[in-house]
Amino acid sequence: MKFVEWLKGKFSRDKPLNLYRYSGAPFFFGKSKSGKDVTEFTAMQLAAVYACVKILSESVASLPLHIYKYSAGGKEKLTDHPLYFLLHDAPNEEMTSFTFRETLMVHLLLRGNAYAQVVRNYAGQVIGLYPLMPTRMSVNRDDEGKLYYLYQPISGENSRIQKSGQIRLEAKEILHIHGLGFDGLVGYSPIAVMRNTIGIAIACEEFGATFFANGARPSGILEHPGLLKNPEALRESWQAVYGGSENSGKVAILEEGMKYQQIAIPPDDAQFLETRKFQIAEIARIFRVPLHFLNELDRATFSNIEQQSLEYVTYTLTPWVVRWEQALNKALFTAAERGKFFVKFNLSGLLRGDYESRMKGFQTAIQAGIMTINEVREFEDMNKITAEEGGDLHLINGAITQLKDAGLFGKKAGDTDEK
Repeated sequence: MKFVEWLKGKFSRDKPLNLYRYSGAPFFFGKSKSGKDVTEFTAMQLAAVYACVKILSESVASLPLHIYKYSAGGKEKLTDHPLYFLLHDAPNEEMTSFTFRETLMVHLLLRGNAYAQVVRNYAGQVIGLYPLMPTRMSVNRDDEGKLYYLYQPISGENSRIQKSGQIRLEAKEILHIHGLGFDGLVGYSPIAVMRNTIGIAIACEEFGATFFANGARPSGILEHPGLLKNPEALRESWQAVYGGSENSGKVAILEEGMKYQQIAIPPDDAQFLETRKFQIAEIARIFRVPLHFLNELDRATFSNIEQQSLEYVTYTLTPWVVRWEQALNKALFTAAERGKFFVKFNLSGLLRGDYESRMKGFQTAIQAGIMTINEVREFEDMNKITAEEGGDLHLINGAITQLKDAGLFGKKAGDTDEK
């Protein structure tokens, strides 16, 4: 209750909530219930977290990204728009489009927010996009209710930003992509929110490392029939000779009637491996990544892997892509331009099946008049054929017709039906 009262006094409903910036907040990075410190850096030392972040960030970074113009026929791809080069090739002089999107996606997955400075020329055209560290950004609201951003730069920051002192940036100067949050303005870090789950995985990882560091043998008791004058020296000498994974398997030599008695529970009895597998599944749930993407293939079959891959595009990638698209459209276009132009990722390539399935689908689409030959060839990254060769024609299979029209193809001009 104390935290709730503090929160009510600290924030009003119209201010952005960024709770994990405060030490008393429930989602603050720090110690988990397992006793392990959980930050984005300690979390990334887990293979499952690293793999999930890498898979998602590279997936978004590698998708084709284009600018389109609304047209009478739907949409038209623009390659001569000033923003095309920034989004498709290089958003600034230091990064490729892949690196820029990958970096922001990593910020988004680990911190819940991704920021980039939008640099414009005197004519108001966007000439550069520069990533900003989410750990040094705060979102605020002024007396008039307008959002603004406060940023504390670090050494080595891009050349477009001042070197020292807190910087105030207006909302139009920031590309802000945020994840799940409570107020719709600031996202929460999945790592911070799920720190107990991550903490258990870190504890399991450390246990396994310690287990092998101790020679892959549980600890035990050395029993001596008499009185030892220096038990500490005996323990140290035993550890020096038989401790460590490099000494695993050595034959122990016991003198003076000493006996070794194992007292710890073997890792297989404690279901150590099962616990680690469960934590991999838990982390995969956080990021909604299919287990076979993490090389966890215990229950994988050919059919369910293909289905899960399609579900990954539909239920995992698509929500992230929509966040990106809407944030880019809002930050890069004016209100008038948003009625003419828009940014869109192309997910079609990821939804394609194997070659045989695609060809059968294209055949059906062409015969039903849904796609032209050139549209199919463009989808497959093939050069178009000329209009004279029928590349732009909509064809249809005439084998299906109405019953009353059956046999029309066999009639000659001027023939009439017999009465």
